[in-house]
Amino acid sequence: MATGSIPMAIQACYCGHIMTDQFSFTLHKTDGKARRGTVHTMHGDIRTPAFMPVGTAATVKALYMDQVRDAGADIILGNVYHLMLRPGAERIARLGGLHKMTGWQGPILTDSGGFQVMSLAQLRKLTEGGVTFKSHIDGAMHELTPERSMEIQRLLGSTIHMQLDECVAFPHTRQDAERAMQLSLRWAQRSRDAFGDQPGRGCFGIVQGGTDANLREQSATGLIDIGFHGYAIGGLAVGEGQQLMLSTIEVTEPHLPSDKPRYLMGVGTPLDLLESVARGVDMFDCVMPTRSGRHGQAFTSSGKMNLKNAKFAEDERPLDETIDHPALQNYSCAYLNHLVRSGEILGMMILSWANIAYYQSLMQGMRDAIDEGRFEAFRAETKSKWQQGQ
Repeated sequence: MATGSIPMAIQACYCGHIMTDQFSFTLHKTDGKARRGTVHTMHGDIRTPAFMPVGTAATVKALYMDQVRDAGADIILGNVYHLMLRPGAERIARLGGLHKMTGWQGPILTDSGGFQVMSLAQLRKLTEGGVTFKSHIDGAMHELTPERSMEIQRLLGSTIHMQLDECVAFPHTRQDAERAMQLSLRWAQRSRDAFGDQPGRGCFGIVQGGTDANLREQSATGLIDIGFHGYAIGGLAVGEGQQLMLSTIEVTEPHLPSDKPRYLMGVGTPLDLLESVARGVDMFDCVMPTRSGRHGQAFTSSGKMNLKNAKFAEDERPLDETIDHPALQNYSCAYLNHLVRSGEILGMMILSWANIAYYQSLMQGMRDAIDEGRFEAFRAETKSKWQQGQ
């Protein structure tokens, strides 16, 4: 039966997810601040807490999309800055959008490009209208406005669009944080207006304000007044350190709606995820699992391992005997040590795959623990295993 003959309110997509023409969030269970929920989208459901593997340039580096899916990921992330520069949003649209181009059938979140403009682009100029910048690839000049960012995300066909915002570098003055927060609020209104009504897709606002509790509250209140489908906590993991990051989450979380998903952008280590879920965060993304894999590092239930280390040269054990996944079970540490030390591409591929699988296993463990009302015990046990293993 063709999908067109199924009522649009609820369709089964080819990847086995449930699709809907209404973007919504269901909160199933709380355990302390930790939350277990489901984000419903036109491209399928997202189980939360969720970790989104980063597919910056329409690829989760060193992995096939079926490996990402089979590892347990419901959603991946794409990047406006990189994709607008190469191969170009209009070209991707002509090729059928990111879903068709990549072969990924589930939800895709695209960030607005703002962070990369601030951190990667050359000769950037920020105004009320937007930001003009010089491409780090070929030196061409581009302009990114809230309206253009939303247009690019629509051309890409992503499921969740992020507002354009300004992320200030750390350290910063309160004055700088307030100026960027107020500009981001004005851009948030323009982004939301440009997004309009796209059934089954969502638009998220981004809370800014540095590490100042009052600014964070003002930002959250202003975004709620505008009205978004979800709310991100931006401007963290930019050098402030874990404790300041967590304390900023703590002062921000009470001002976020309980009936909308909460997304902590660009975070992080397994410990970051565990501690942030304990503080009420639902969604995460980070390049760390794949970037670490390309540099010979593995994340496991016994902590972080550096496979370059000579102590693994004759270690016949798999990476993680406790997790039933081929990347973690089928290759010995000795073999991975050989691949890494030899500079073999296969080593980077296996370790990236293993790290994505471990991150998804960690998220599933947290979801199960929240469902069963034992999140604090799971949190303590997980941290204890990391400490003992290291």
